[in-house]
Amino acid sequence: MSNELRLIIVSGLSGSGKTVALHVLEDLGYYCIDNLPAALLKAAVREVRSRGKGSAKLLAVGVDARARTADLSSLPELLRELEEQEVVAEIIFLHASDEILLKRYGETRRRHPLAEQGTELHAAIDAEREILAEIHNAADLIIDTSQISIYELADILRARVDRRQTEKLSVLIQSFGFKHGIPADADFVFDLRSLPNPYWTLELRGFTGLDKEVSDFLNAQPSFTGMFEDIRDFLERWIPHYQESHRGYLTVALGCTGGQHRSVCMTEKLAATLRATNDPVLVRHNSLTGHRLKPD
Repeated sequence: MSNELRLIIVSGLSGSGKTVALHVLEDLGYYCIDNLPAALLKAAVREVRSRGKGSAKLLAVGVDARARTADLSSLPELLRELEEQEVVAEIIFLHASDEILLKRYGETRRRHPLAEQGTELHAAIDAEREILAEIHNAADLIIDTSQISIYELADILRARVDRRQTEKLSVLIQSFGFKHGIPADADFVFDLRSLPNPYWTLELRGFTGLDKEVSDFLNAQPSFTGMFEDIRDFLERWIPHYQESHRGYLTVALGCTGGQHRSVCMTEKLAATLRATNDPVLVRHNSLTGHRLKPD
C-alpha cells in the first residue's frame, strides 16, 4: 500500500483569505494546522501517516509572516526533503491589492500581526510582502482574492485543488477586462483587444461571449479564428512541458477591453478544445456576474 501523503502549505498576506482556505481544505478531508513552526512539520507528517487504514493522508499547514525568519527560509529545502519521502507537497499563496487589504482591515477593525503599536498599517503590509517574497516565488498556485468573495474563493479551491489528482495539471482559462486590471495570478496573458469588438454592433451589445449571436459573429472573423489557432497551438505545445516539470497548476488569462465579449468567447472555445487532451480544464469569467467560475 502506498505511503504517499499530500501536503499543502497555505501562505499569503494577512487579510487575503488564508483562514477561509484552511477551513475549505479541512472540509475536503485535510488535517489542518495553522501557524505550525517548520521544525514541527516532519512530526505532523508522521502523525498523519500513523492513522489507520482507510484514512486519507492529507495535510494542510498554514504558514505566514508570524513564523520565524529561519522557518520561512528553511521551508523550500524542507519540502524537497519531504518529497523524497513520498510527500507530494505544494504551496498555495493568497494575496490581494494594498487597497483591498486596507479596506478589509478597516471594515473588520482587526489588528495586522506585524502592526506593532505606532506602526502604520500600510507599512506593515509592505513588510509582510517582503518577508513572504520567497514563498510567493516558490508557490505552485497563486490566487488573487482582491475581487472575489469568500464563497468564490472556496469554489476555486474546491475546483482546482480537490478535483486535481496529484499527477495531473489543473488548467484554468479565465477571461478579464483590461479596464478592470490584469489578473495577478496568471501564468500567461493574451491581449485580444485587436480583434473586432461586438460591442460596436448595436444588436450584439446586450449579449455576452456566452451567447450564440456573439459567438457566430466572432467565429466569422478571420482574425478571431487566426488568434484562436495561434493561442491553441501555443498552449498545446507548452502544456506538456508544464506537466513534465511536475507543475500542478497553470492559469491562462485572455483579456479584451471590458471582459464581456471577445475574451469570454475565446475562453470558452479554448477550454472546449483543451479538454480533449487535458483534465481538469476550468473556466472563469472575471467580469461576468453569475459566471465567475464554471465547472467543466
